[in-house]
Amino acid sequence: MDTVAVVGAGAVGSYYGARLSQAGHDVHFLLRRDYEAVAKQGLRIESHHGDFYIESPTISRDSSAIGPVDWVLCALKATSLGEASALVRPCLGPETRVLAIVNGLGIEEELARVLDRENIFGGLAFTCINRGEPGVIHHYDYGQVVIGHLGDDPVELERALALWQGATVEVSRAPSLLRARWEKLCWNVPFNGLTVAEGGITTELIVTDSTLRKEACALMEEVVKAGNADLAARDNPERIDGEEVITRMFTLTDAMGPYRPSTLIDFLEGRRIEVDAIFGEPVRRARALGVETPRLERLAALLSTLNPEA
Repeated sequence: MDTVAVVGAGAVGSYYGARLSQAGHDVHFLLRRDYEAVAKQGLRIESHHGDFYIESPTISRDSSAIGPVDWVLCALKATSLGEASALVRPCLGPETRVLAIVNGLGIEEELARVLDRENIFGGLAFTCINRGEPGVIHHYDYGQVVIGHLGDDPVELERALALWQGATVEVSRAPSLLRARWEKLCWNVPFNGLTVAEGGITTELIVTDSTLRKEACALMEEVVKAGNADLAARDNPERIDGEEVITRMFTLTDAMGPYRPSTLIDFLEGRRIEVDAIFGEPVRRARALGVETPRLERLAALLSTLNPEA
């Protein structure tokens, strides 16, 4: 059994933390908005795998009350990544490892500014999860997590995968974390971006409208092109198979129904959206490498203008 601190216990953090708790790990949730509700009524997960309930989860308002743990599951929004150091540091011991399940590009490199890069991992969640009423998480579909190590160390990667043994979560390894990050952007860029840019629509409308579907495909193609250039520039031998990834992303999304991604929900509720990590950083890398991504640039610029003030 490992001790795990969930820093960023929103929909994603609460769900995966609850799964680790269900598997027998000693999980501590750092809560803000839902603290009172969870303290009073526990944490309920309504999942297509079967509902479950944690009656008395270990919760804190301050990470210093948690103390050093074996693992930190960092599921902050990318917009809050600047707070990560202060929130995570009280939970660090000599052997603590940090798994960042955060959307965007450059996430682990940002954490490495203040944390030991040998202990940093990235997790890419392919799932449909939204927060419901306080203390309730709705898990609609999927749930796989692809895990990679910042240094692509296979021994360390096995250690991260072992954490999830016995949990009701499908996990798979990413030999190249950078490639996995770009592949996840093939979904996040078109579907998080267009649902907001088109006025608050669901993913279902994107995949069923021929014009929007073509636009989503074209955005994915630009992401693949930029991603492969980035991999090459960093002497990484891995490459993204554009045809396979694009087909897979549409297959997943075609089955989702009228799903509202987290970026759309944040936008509709007046919160800052993850423009820089999901859209801005890919644009910057593409420009630096001389890769033309006109659709991605237009989308990033539009979302920047729509982003609520901090």
